[in-house]
Amino acid sequence: MVEVVSNSPAQTEEFARKLGSVLTGGETVAYFGGLGMGKTRFTAGLAKGMGINEDVSSPTFSLVHEYHGDKTLYHFDMYRITTFDDLCSTGFFDYLDWGGVLAVEWSENIENTLPEDKLIKIEIMRGETDDQRILRMSGDTVYEDSWR
Repeated sequence: MVEVVSNSPAQTEEFARKLGSVLTGGETVAYFGGLGMGKTRFTAGLAKGMGINEDVSSPTFSLVHEYHGDKTLYHFDMYRITTFDDLCSTGFFDYLDWGGVLAVEWSENIENTLPEDKLIKIEIMRGETDDQRILRMSGDTVYEDSWR
C-alpha cells in the first residue's frame, strides 16, 4: 500500500494524473470514501493522465459516463446500487470486457463483485484541514510507483 497526503484539490488531481498516465486499459480503479472526499476530482485527474481532454462530472444520476482520448474511461457511480440486480442493470460486467479503464465511485457498495485482476483500490479520507486528503492506493502493486 502507498499513502500520500494531498493538501489541495489540485494536488489530488495531480496524483490521479500520474496514475492515469501509467494505465494501459482493463484496470478497475475502485474508490472508497465518503461524500465530498474528491472522488470526481480524482477521476478528472485520472482522465487527464489518460489523454482525455473532456470535462469530467459526477455520473450520480446517469450511473456511468464515458470519456474518450488516448484510452477510454468509464466513470461509474454506485451510490444508489444496493442489490446485485441493480448492478447488473448498469451494464458494469459488460464494461469490464471492453478494455477501457473503469473508475468506480462508491465501490463499498459493490466490493464483493469487483474484479481481482488489475484492481486498484483508492481510499480517500479527510486530513487535518478541509482541503487535505489522505490517499491510500492498494491492490495491484504494479501501479504504486506512480505515487513514489
